[in-house]
Amino acid sequence: MAAQSNELESQLDAIRQEATHTIAQTTTLDQLEQLRVKYLGKKGPIPQVLGGMGKLDPAERPRIGARANEVKEAIQIEIDQKKAALQTAAIAAQLESETIDVTMPGVGRPQGRLHPLNSTTDQVLDIFVGLGYMVAEGPEMETDYYNFEALNFLPDHPARDMQDTLYLPDGNLLRTHTSPVQIRYMEANDPPIRVAVPGRTYRRDTVDATHSAVFHQIEILAIDEGLTFTDLKGTIKVFLQELFGEVEIRFRPSFFPFTEPSAEVDVKWKGRWLEILGCGMVDPNVLKAVGYDPEVYTGFAAGFGVERLAMVLHQIDDIRRLYSSDLRFLKQF
Repeated sequence: MAAQSNELESQLDAIRQEATHTIAQTTTLDQLEQLRVKYLGKKGPIPQVLGGMGKLDPAERPRIGARANEVKEAIQIEIDQKKAALQTAAIAAQLESETIDVTMPGVGRPQGRLHPLNSTTDQVLDIFVGLGYMVAEGPEMETDYYNFEALNFLPDHPARDMQDTLYLPDGNLLRTHTSPVQIRYMEANDPPIRVAVPGRTYRRDTVDATHSAVFHQIEILAIDEGLTFTDLKGTIKVFLQELFGEVEIRFRPSFFPFTEPSAEVDVKWKGRWLEILGCGMVDPNVLKAVGYDPEVYTGFAAGFGVERLAMVLHQIDDIRRLYSSDLRFLKQF
């Protein structure tokens, strides 16, 4: 029996030595995991050795069992130490490969700029929001009702000839102004109303230095009891002086189907008069179209082109520059 116990002990020592040598030669964590399963798994050499303990004297079994546990613990410790060493080496290698030379010049990133149309729109809306106006938006594809009829454009009204409309195959159209949003907003809200409406608009037009088939507008609308043309003039004056500074302003009589009376507004800019916007008191027919009583409520509206304002503010000589995507031009803003 003593010979058998010595033989089992020798086998355990041999397993320990083999494992120590193999673990020392391991270079990857995957290989190390495979060794752990090989030596410490249920099908490893140590359980096989312990399978022969049944032939030992009962007094010898505890000693061999204790020796097997010592070998398993020793192998586990060596595996843990090797794992820690491999992980440390992997981290060191990663740090070495990712080391940044702080003395090298940095890589520049181009600084973003607001497009002049966006910045002008933001500037205008900030002014009107400061005056208590809400911002509203609407669809760019419209029906004839919202784009014309509800705004007092009769089917044979000569004012329709002022705008060359882009009609779609389904009978709808691309809005020629942002005024349809005013109708939609009034239909959904009761007075008092103060709203600013920015948006893209479309007209059949020949593109040149001052015209574009696609352009941007901002309109304002105020509806309340007792509003007068004096309120309109005061609002326009505050807006233009906030935008341009202390400038001379004049109102000229004009005509729009949806306002009565109507006016064009000019500012004296760099020694000459510039037409800036159109405005007027909301026509009673427009109020009736949305269910407002024109005997109770009055209102005023004004509209202007964003491109026009941007070109004046930034001294841009050609509207086509605003759509060129030329970085040499855009970097100026």
